[in-house]
Amino acid sequence: MKKVENINLGNIKFVIDHDAYDKLENYLETIERHFKKSEGCEEIMEDIEIRMAELFQESLNNSGTIITKKNVDEVIVIMGTPEDFGAASSNHYTEAQDFGNHNRRYRGKRLFRDQDETVIAGVCSGLAAYCGISDPVIMRVIFVIATVVFGLPIIAYAVLWMITPIAKNANDKLAMKGEPINVENISKQVEDELYKLRDTLEEVGKSFSTKKKKMRIKRKSIAPFRNGYLL
Repeated sequence: MKKVENINLGNIKFVIDHDAYDKLENYLETIERHFKKSEGCEEIMEDIEIRMAELFQESLNNSGTIITKKNVDEVIVIMGTPEDFGAASSNHYTEAQDFGNHNRRYRGKRLFRDQDETVIAGVCSGLAAYCGISDPVIMRVIFVIATVVFGLPIIAYAVLWMITPIAKNANDKLAMKGEPINVENISKQVEDELYKLRDTLEEVGKSFSTKKKKMRIKRKSIAPFRNGYLL
């Protein structure tokens, strides 16, 4: 007989045995300590938990209803041991390492709409990522040419707009590009997005500052006319 716990991981409820719970809790705490200085720590942890919940669901569909230590080891191998993403080494994960790197599972590419590079709905940018095209402009040009020649791509675009989900988080964006969804790649994706957002805000700030400076200069140049000095 084993003691079990009820947990909520990635907004999904699971039943987990006590030994597996201790190992999972230790693993997540190790990840959080490693990324605690990152601005995206909270988002990284959220995306990691969502991915782990997906993996546990897949595993339980094949093996039962309660998460066991073996299930946790399988997920740790896929997500990466602390040594894999540069965290402090620990013998606590030797069993997961022994489980074998050959058991790592990668999802294939999935089609999403990419709203980070959108013009209308992100369909072309999502298709570009799915097809391995680095510049979504190329896919947009292909769509325009095909529309002029055949006319059908407009209908195809509308259908894809309706049925293709938006890439909402780091997991979706990695799946869109066909990259392994593990701790290392999730953290890189989140941190890269934060850097891009910071750069965008800095550019907006500089643009606003420049416009404000020009307006001050303009006001100074017309002030004499307003005050009647040159009349």
